[in-house]
Amino acid sequence: MLLAIDCGNTNTVFAVFDGDRLRGEWRASTDVERTADELGVWLNQLLTISGLSRADITAAIIASVVPAMVFGLKTLCRRYFACDPVVVGDEGVRLGIRILLDRPEEVGADRLVNAVSAHRRYGGPLIVIDFGTATTFDVIDADGNYCGGAIAPGINLSLEALHAAAAKLPRVAIDRPRRVIGKATVPAMQSGIYWGYVGLIEGLVERIKSEFGAEMRVVATGGLAPLFMDATPAIDTLDKDLTLHGLLAIHRSNAGTV
Repeated sequence: MLLAIDCGNTNTVFAVFDGDRLRGEWRASTDVERTADELGVWLNQLLTISGLSRADITAAIIASVVPAMVFGLKTLCRRYFACDPVVVGDEGVRLGIRILLDRPEEVGADRLVNAVSAHRRYGGPLIVIDFGTATTFDVIDADGNYCGGAIAPGINLSLEALHAAAAKLPRVAIDRPRRVIGKATVPAMQSGIYWGYVGLIEGLVERIKSEFGAEMRVVATGGLAPLFMDATPAIDTLDKDLTLHGLLAIHRSNAGTV
């Protein structure tokens, strides 16, 4: 079985694949102070609860946008699962796509993994919207090549910035308000954030399609993607496990079938 690790700025997702079947998926806060041993004990307990064991894991792959986490995650794989992980972005790791950017080395591993996964699952051309710490819009052409995109502050980041910078504005939960015109501070903030993000999505998707010059399928992923799926016709498909399936595909192309 394959242990796939997607390390983001806010959360790290650990998933186990048995062939194409996703046997388990768990999320932990990304914390550079957390040791490989702490993660190993935590993950071992979750594997046991799911009817799995450390011995079932025979391979691993890591994609991380937090460089300081990579050493600890490698140590976790080697010490607790007796395997040397494939790391997206390392020299010699093949993605099977071309990165058509001025500085390919600057692209986050998660965005490239999403590009690989989305093209394999849906063809192209595509726009992939990932609702994470940042909200990213990634463009993949008909051949699966990564063409660039746009990066906006994530919705949680925007809420925290609003609360931190304005003394009288409280911290609010993300919600879809029924009305755009808020009748009090909290619903007004929720409306501005939520419907403002809908406008962001629709505006950027329209502009990307116009600049690209073709119809494009729009795939949404990330923890908050379901909140926006039904709010706008700009999103065609919701795929919450897009990144994990991309890690599975990349591992297979680099290390054989698991």
